[in-house]
Order: sequence, then C-alpha cells, then structure tokens
Amino acid sequence: MSTHHDHDHDHGHSHSHDHHHGHSHAPANFNRAFAIGIGLNTVFVGIEAFYGWQINSLALLADAGHNLSDVAGLLLAWGGALAGKWRPDARHTYGFKRASILAAFINAMLLLLAMGSLSWEALQRLQSPEATQGWTMMAVAGVGIVINTATALLFMRGSQDDINIRGAFLHMAADALVSLGVVLGGALYLWQGWAWIDPVMSLLIALVIVLGTWSLLRQSVHLLFDGVPDSVDVAAVRQRLLGLGGVAEVHDLHVWAMGTSDIALTAHLVLTDPAADSGALLHLAEHELHEHFEIRHVTLQLESPDYALNCALREGAACQ
Repeated sequence: MSTHHDHDHDHGHSHSHDHHHGHSHAPANFNRAFAIGIGLNTVFVGIEAFYGWQINSLALLADAGHNLSDVAGLLLAWGGALAGKWRPDARHTYGFKRASILAAFINAMLLLLAMGSLSWEALQRLQSPEATQGWTMMAVAGVGIVINTATALLFMRGSQDDINIRGAFLHMAADALVSLGVVLGGALYLWQGWAWIDPVMSLLIALVIVLGTWSLLRQSVHLLFDGVPDSVDVAAVRQRLLGLGGVAEVHDLHVWAMGTSDIALTAHLVLTDPAADSGALLHLAEHELHEHFEIRHVTLQLESPDYALNCALREGAACQ
C-alpha cells in the first residue's frame, strides 16, 4: 500500500505553519524585489560606465561590468523562481521546480567569471598604474553602495531558506562590497596619491566575493545531483519515522530537492501489524515530516514484514 501526499495543494495545512517557517512559498513574495532591483541596477550601470570611462577608473568600469552581471543574475533568479511555479504537465510531472536550482548554479558561475575577468584586468593595470579622479570615483561608488545595499535588503528575508534567493542576495551584497572598495580606493588615492590602489582594491574585492560565492556553487551543484538539502539530517528523518508507532523498519529512504524551496521524500515503511490503521499512520508521518523537516512532498509505501522479506531476497531488488 502506498500514498503520495503533496502539501502544496493542502493549503490549510501548509499555511498554518507560515509563522514558524518563512520558506513555505518563498519565491512568490519576491516579484516586487526583483523588479525594483533590476530597475535600479540598470540605471546605475549606465551612470557608472559613463563616469568610469570619463575619468579612466578601472575600479569604476569593472564595477559597472559587475553590476551588469548583477542585472543578468537578478533576471536569471527571477526566471528560475517563476519557472518553478509552472504547473506540472503530462511530460513534466514535477513541473519545472528545478529551474530555481539551475538559476542559482548559473548565478554562482556568472559571479566567478565576473571576478576572474576583474582580477585579470586588475593584474594588467598593476603593470602600469594610471591616474584617475578620486572624488568622482568616490561619489559614483557611494551611490552604488546605497543601491546595492537596498537591493540586497529586499532579498535578505528569503536568503536563509532558498538558495536561488540567496544567489540574488549574495550578488547584490557582493556588489555593495565592490562599491565600498572603490570608495576606499578613491579616498586612499586622494590622500596618498597611490595610483596602484585602484587595481589592488579590485583584486581584494574579487577574492572576498569568490570566497562568498563558493558555497553557493557547491550547494547548487549538490542539489542538481539530487543531494540531500543542507537543512535535512537523513539520520534524524529515519529515527523520526522509526519512532512512529507500528513501524518496524524503514528502507529505501530518499530525500532530495525538487526546487530551491521544495523538498521531497520517498520511503518504504515495514509495519509491525499489517492490519493496523494505515490512514492514521500516514497522516502522522506526513505531519511529522512537514513539521520537523519542512518536507512537503511525501510518498510512503507501507509493507507487511513478509512483503519486505520477499523484496529483500529478490535479485536486483529496489530495496536496500
């Protein structure tokens, strides 16, 4: 006997816990954040590129290029969040939830590429440092700090629970850092007249951002290959299922992420008494998994000890 329960369609159940778990339907609330972030950053890219070109500041031009990759990153994250909401159909029975994981992965790659090109450019510039205009550099980058911090704050709420939103948040927070570095570089240039401070600051910023992006890349690759989400301890899930009255054994336990805010589980539960009330057991199991692990897509197969034994003896059986 098996059951599949998907809490997405069980609105009464799913929303009653929203005050505990902010991540029940995280991407739904971020449309405004994406629109504002993309609008602000597009305008700023134009301003920054113009002034960077005018005063010959690599840090400003590099920052403009980075902000452009930000607009792409935000568009990507938004696309991933929206695609994840498309309804399943006969050919895609899970829908397109994985689009959000893919978006987080591409976002991490974009950031790393942007930082690689920034570092390369900075190393070239170190060979022959050039003069620039400190005040203009500081003023434009100062605006950047405000814009990027404001946009990052729009995504801060969801960045704990959804790695796609975290990708957007990291991208914007990284940019606020780059702008801060440009301001500091401009100040040091005005104070000491060091022409080399502009490329050195660029290199330091790139290093900080690469370190910050690494975990996003690692996590998104992990989820793309059906890894267990960081928020779930499989041993604890197994213990919780074994602790349900009437369950003798748990096997074929699989936990994976369908999207950046959807966790699925399948398992076989061997019953001590096959004649017991399976409905009550299933209801309790689903409730426990949702309550303690935020797992909403649960498929459980209930087996008698005899069936489980036969299954285990079969050659090439699915059971473990």
